[in-house]
Amino acid sequence: MLTSYELFGFMSPELARRILEDTATDNKEIYDATLTSVAKVRRVRLIFLKRQPRNTRHNMVLQTLTRPGFEEAAAGLIRGWLLKHQSGMLKHFLDNLKIQHVDGVVDDLPENIEDDILTSAVDGLLETNEKEIVILYLHAFLSMNGMGWANLENMLTSDERLQF
Repeated sequence: MLTSYELFGFMSPELARRILEDTATDNKEIYDATLTSVAKVRRVRLIFLKRQPRNTRHNMVLQTLTRPGFEEAAAGLIRGWLLKHQSGMLKHFLDNLKIQHVDGVVDDLPENIEDDILTSAVDGLLETNEKEIVILYLHAFLSMNGMGWANLENMLTSDERLQF
């Protein structure tokens, strides 16, 4: 199972930049929290970081998010982006798993899910969404929800379609 900071290391630079750009545009709270974390670790003032040209600032942020100490910031950024920009995919997946949710957010996940239902739901995601975003979502779903679906973890490590 990949952690959120590892996901930033494995995903394409284009997707990482897209997540950061989208968040900067329409989720200022998460973006500012991410910048605050980066400024703290880089030992610079937040205002210094904000005054950097956007491209320079985002390069610095993305380099920093791949470090182990940034699990919380990386997880928040990924979670926020998925909920805001990929809610249709989240809803589709949960509906196919027959899991109750509110706009892609789940209160209680089952302890396990049947193999055939999971396989069908993953196949459906891959048919209708960008492969790399599906991979990101499934890894984030597994690691952030704290449940131990061994069949999903096995799919993520053995199914070639689910590799970065």
